[in-house]
Amino acid sequence: MSRVFITGSAEGLGSMAANLLIDQGHDVTLHARSASRAEDALAAAPGATTAVVADLSSIGQTRRLAEQLNELQPFDAVIHNAGVGYREPRRILTEDGLEHIFAVNTLAPYLLTALMSRPKRLVYLSSGLHQQGDVNFEDFQWERRRWNGSQAYADSKLHDAILAAAVAVRWPGVRANAVEPGWVATKMGGRGAPDDLMQGPVTQAWLAVSDDAQALTTGGYFYHRQPREPHPAMHDPTAQQGLLDACAALTSVVLPE
Repeated sequence: MSRVFITGSAEGLGSMAANLLIDQGHDVTLHARSASRAEDALAAAPGATTAVVADLSSIGQTRRLAEQLNELQPFDAVIHNAGVGYREPRRILTEDGLEHIFAVNTLAPYLLTALMSRPKRLVYLSSGLHQQGDVNFEDFQWERRRWNGSQAYADSKLHDAILAAAVAVRWPGVRANAVEPGWVATKMGGRGAPDDLMQGPVTQAWLAVSDDAQALTTGGYFYHRQPREPHPAMHDPTAQQGLLDACAALTSVVLPE
C-alpha cells in the first residue's frame, strides 16, 4: 500500500485518479480549494483518508498546506494534478499580484515540491499543449505581452514538464515524471474533447504506485503509460534553472539541492 496525495482532486481527473488508487488499496489524501469542495471530494471518492483545503493561487495558503501535510505521515507519492484552464479572457491577478494561471499551474507545484517532505515519487500533470509553450524568462507574468489565455496555459504546462525534469536531475532518489493525460471531456477539456476519458487518470496513478520497470524511471514524459517526446526545453538545463530561479525569486523559497 502506498500513501498518495493528489492536488485538485475534488472532481475531474484528480478524483478519477483517486478512485483508481483507492480501488487498488492505496491510502489517498485529497485536496480542494474550499471546505465545501473538500466535502464534495470525499463524497466523490469514498474510501479516501481525508481531504485538505487550500487555494493554490495563494502563496500563503500553499505554504500552510505544505506545513499541514508535513505533520502527517510521509507520502510515498504526490500527484500535482491541480490546474486552471485556458479560457480566462483577461489577465487575472491573485492576492499576491501574480498572474492566476501561472500561480496555480506553475508556482503552486513548485512551492509544494520545495516545501513538502520528499516523497519517493512525484507526478506532474502537463498537457499536449505544452508543445506550444514558450519559456519566456523576461515576462512570466504577462506584464508586457498582450494577454493570450491559451498561450499562458501552454506555457504553464511546459513549466510543469520542466519542473519534473529539474527535480529528477536534482533529486536522484526521487522519481519525478510528467504526464500528458490527453484532451478529455472534463470541465476543463470541454464536452467535445476527443480522447478517451477513462484513460485520462491511468498514467498518473500508474506512475505514482506501479512497480513496472517503466514506472520506476525518472525525468520522463508519458502519455497513456508510454514515453512521448516532450518539448526540447524540458531537458534543457538553462530552461530548468531559469524556471527554478524565477519561482524562487517570487516566493523566496529555493528548491533544495
